[in-house]
Amino acid sequence: MSTVSIRQIPAHEVSEGAGVTVHRTIGTPALKNFDPFLMLDHFGSDDPDEYIAGFPPHPHRGFITFTYMIDGHMQHKDSMGNTGDLSPGAAQWMRAASGVIHSEMPKQEQGLMRGFQLWINLPASEKMSDPEYQEFAPDAFPSVKSNQAEVKVLIGNYQHASGPIIDTDTNIQYLDVQLAENGQFDFTLNPEHNTFLYIFEGVALLNGQAVKRHHLLAIDKGATDISVSTADSDARFILVSGRPIGESIVQYGPFVMNSNEEIHQAMADYQNGTLVRKKANMVTA
Repeated sequence: MSTVSIRQIPAHEVSEGAGVTVHRTIGTPALKNFDPFLMLDHFGSDDPDEYIAGFPPHPHRGFITFTYMIDGHMQHKDSMGNTGDLSPGAAQWMRAASGVIHSEMPKQEQGLMRGFQLWINLPASEKMSDPEYQEFAPDAFPSVKSNQAEVKVLIGNYQHASGPIIDTDTNIQYLDVQLAENGQFDFTLNPEHNTFLYIFEGVALLNGQAVKRHHLLAIDKGATDISVSTADSDARFILVSGRPIGESIVQYGPFVMNSNEEIHQAMADYQNGTLVRKKANMVTA
């Protein structure tokens, strides 16, 4: 691999919504943002009392949220009339842009719930564009299988497979990789992108070094390749990369803009009921 430093960022336990505990890596004091990524939350529990209260209605402006369910169900509802049910393996791409108010609530009363939510920045020219909501069933995402790995393509391309989501602003690639025992996964990086890897099952080595669970590995642009391997345990991880936007980031909670003045406007719009300016088109697959 090229000589680029790799930072290992420990997850912080954060209470969100109505008291749901999530493991957050991007969006913490250790890694405030990782352009174009603003936040990564890994949620998971087999205790319904820890998540059944869910995430009641809350606003967003200036970015995209991508929610990927591993286990369990999550019901989406927004102030523009869109509703959806994310089942295991399904995902939601919500381009909040100029403004969305939505809720995310677990449907079941018992059982395991696991998944990820990633916040992706928008360039200044797109922050006040029209919102969009897309929901994708599990079978919308192709998989590439080898003797050692199965790679699910959620966003972008991998080998001969293309995911249903293409992000032209940051050219994101989002893969869910399951690596067998005594396996190896070699991956060529785009040196113009920032890339991260998050292992959430098993034990793995990145370029020969052990990776801790609930830690994110941030790989700055300039890197050209990585190698992930396993020994006597299999592993599962997400691998995500994207082209940096390179603009100023001013964030106040669920609002991410380019200046303090724009943040103040977003807060005023939310308080006076004008945050949502246009109904989002809903696309399902």
